[in-house]
Amino acid sequence: MRREDRIGKESSSSDPGIESFLRTVAWAPRSLLMLDFDGTLAPFQKEREKAFPYPGIKSVLQEILEVGKTRVVIVSGRDATELIPLLAIEPHLEVWGLHGLQRVKTDGSIKVLGLDEPTLKALALADDWLVSQQLEQTAEYKAGSIAVHWRGLNTTEAEDIHRRVMLGWTSIAKQARLDLLPFDCGVEIRSKNANKGAAVRTLLREMDADTPAAYLGDDTTDEDAFQAINGLGLSILVRPVWRPTAAQLWLKPPGEVLHLLTRWLEACQERDESSDETAPAVNV
Repeated sequence: MRREDRIGKESSSSDPGIESFLRTVAWAPRSLLMLDFDGTLAPFQKEREKAFPYPGIKSVLQEILEVGKTRVVIVSGRDATELIPLLAIEPHLEVWGLHGLQRVKTDGSIKVLGLDEPTLKALALADDWLVSQQLEQTAEYKAGSIAVHWRGLNTTEAEDIHRRVMLGWTSIAKQARLDLLPFDCGVEIRSKNANKGAAVRTLLREMDADTPAAYLGDDTTDEDAFQAINGLGLSILVRPVWRPTAAQLWLKPPGEVLHLLTRWLEACQERDESSDETAPAVNV
């Protein structure tokens, strides 16, 4: 989305593009809804274990699942096992964690992609650098990546941490060909195999080609996912303030996101109520 396309425009969950898309959801036998978690479905929290979904989000997702027409998938940079208790939805949603390296299916089975030896060694060096800078307390350690957070710190402290991390991590990432990516209030060094775009492409391949699909995300780490779905489905940036993005549309959380999910539910129910056919269970 170009900057000039956003100037003077308000974000809206009643955008004509969304309404047109939801009509396809209403008439399709099944659909695919892919959602980031932090910043999209839940507010950012310094204590990450307390980042529960915005009011109303859990219940509308639960209802979408119960209609049985939509495959709902969470795609997050977090470890997927952290998100399941925060969502507290039954049956469990499918969750892709660690930027797509980890997949937890609705039956609870977990699959994690392996990492090559050079990547493991580079991540160990990145960890050693944090220890040498006495910054390990700012780090979140995951399979395939290390993320440093400075949410809640003042500007001077945040800039100091960022500078010191990049001083060591820049050369490590370059030599090992790892991604070194900023996100809201942090930076992450990670395997190139950890990519939300790859997760989205896999999910799209698992559905019929004409399945209406959408991806909602807020961070720069969601840009790969936006690019992967563009031309095949709907990409939506979720942020209080717009930023340059590959997403087609922009919504403000939480109200506009909740409205979109409510309209998605209504679209599914509209088709369900007008047909004698039993909707297929797609989140199994």
